[in-house]
Amino acid sequence: MTAQRSLVEALIDPRLGTNERLSRIDALIAWDRLEGPLSGLRSGETGRPPYPALMMLKALYLQALYDLSDPGLEEALLDRLSFRRFCGLGMDGGTPDETTICRFRAAAASGGVLEACFGEINRQLDAKGLMLRKGTLLDASIVTATHKPPARPKGMGAANPKEPGADWTNKAGKSYFGYKMHVAVDQGSGLIRKVAFTPARLLDGQLAEALICGDEAAVYADRAYESAKRRAALKAAGIKDRIMHRRHRYMPVLPRWMARRNHLIARRRAPVEAVFSAMKRLYGKARTRCHSLARNAADYLAFATVYNLTRSLRLIQP
Repeated sequence: MTAQRSLVEALIDPRLGTNERLSRIDALIAWDRLEGPLSGLRSGETGRPPYPALMMLKALYLQALYDLSDPGLEEALLDRLSFRRFCGLGMDGGTPDETTICRFRAAAASGGVLEACFGEINRQLDAKGLMLRKGTLLDASIVTATHKPPARPKGMGAANPKEPGADWTNKAGKSYFGYKMHVAVDQGSGLIRKVAFTPARLLDGQLAEALICGDEAAVYADRAYESAKRRAALKAAGIKDRIMHRRHRYMPVLPRWMARRNHLIARRRAPVEAVFSAMKRLYGKARTRCHSLARNAADYLAFATVYNLTRSLRLIQP
């Protein structure tokens, strides 16, 4: 909840530190509904009065929105009045330092708080009629690990002891060391409905069942998600199967109708690429910043949340 205004704030021009985008995001969500998932988190240093957990959570969202490091977030909270207002920090109050921010992220990651808050915010956006459910677009993208990967020997490759959650994968004949960001995107609105963050070695199709929501009219996905069992499950659930066909040794060339079907599906699922493009180009998420799978997952959940919030602003007021 927003902190009570101090005497200093009451005396200054109310236009100082205004930020229309942050004000619209703040008004979009009933933030007090996130208090439940946040309960139990201590958001301050040992022996000091803790900062409110909701304030710290909103600071993490600012960090994701503006692509800030922990020191950069600390500096911005000290420097930018609009940031302090968004988080509920008074002008005469203390400011969390980078260590406090890092510790809060670790606690939130271990407790699954970012995932729970992502779900609650999505429920509120859904209640506003923004989730269309015409279809779900599935895809995954490789995210490079923070540390430089070790020299890869033959076989499965070597892990990095400084980043044990990362692993190797191959794509288009090249090897990558890191993670995968898996998303389920609502067709039409472009909002992210579900997220999974895994080591890079997991195949895209292995996360399909976790990403399919069950209430969509259709599922669109590329060849990596093809499975006879999955197609049968979608049919049984009354969900249209829009998964592309792939070649195999018994069918080295696709029949003309399959190739045409793949082409049509590719056009429909193309908007999912906009999420990964924004993630890497606009939000600085082409490479991870943390050293564990859980903390990186929390970091990318924060991105997914702010992506949905900013996307919702455009949907409500184009």
